[in-house]
Amino acid sequence: MEQGPVGDSLTHEVIGCAIAVHRELGPGMLESIYEECLCLELAQAGIPFERQFPVPVSYRGTPVGIGFRIDVLVAGELVVELKAVEQVLPVHESQVLTYLRFGGYRRGLLMNFHARSLTAGLKRYSL
Repeated sequence: MEQGPVGDSLTHEVIGCAIAVHRELGPGMLESIYEECLCLELAQAGIPFERQFPVPVSYRGTPVGIGFRIDVLVAGELVVELKAVEQVLPVHESQVLTYLRFGGYRRGLLMNFHARSLTAGLKRYSL
């Protein structure tokens, strides 16, 4: 499920933008601030994205509403879930995998900005 250390160029660019945000702000901010700043970095880099992207859920073929919102969907294909927590829990990882499965996406990133370095708080996922 988790990719190795070398990913595609889009993933690499997004991680670079997130590292820039983390270097500037450090840990300790609210998740919403990191999301705003990451989106500013993505826009400046010319990387297309959508914030709080809604994903509808169906149950046995019947739409039941918007099941969740992806923090940042990059280029219509890369799910980015942001956290600012002491510790990433299994439920956070399950959240990303659910987003991938229900949204039909193949790649995702879980970024914990509360980590001392962003790379220490980064996990990659693929289906």
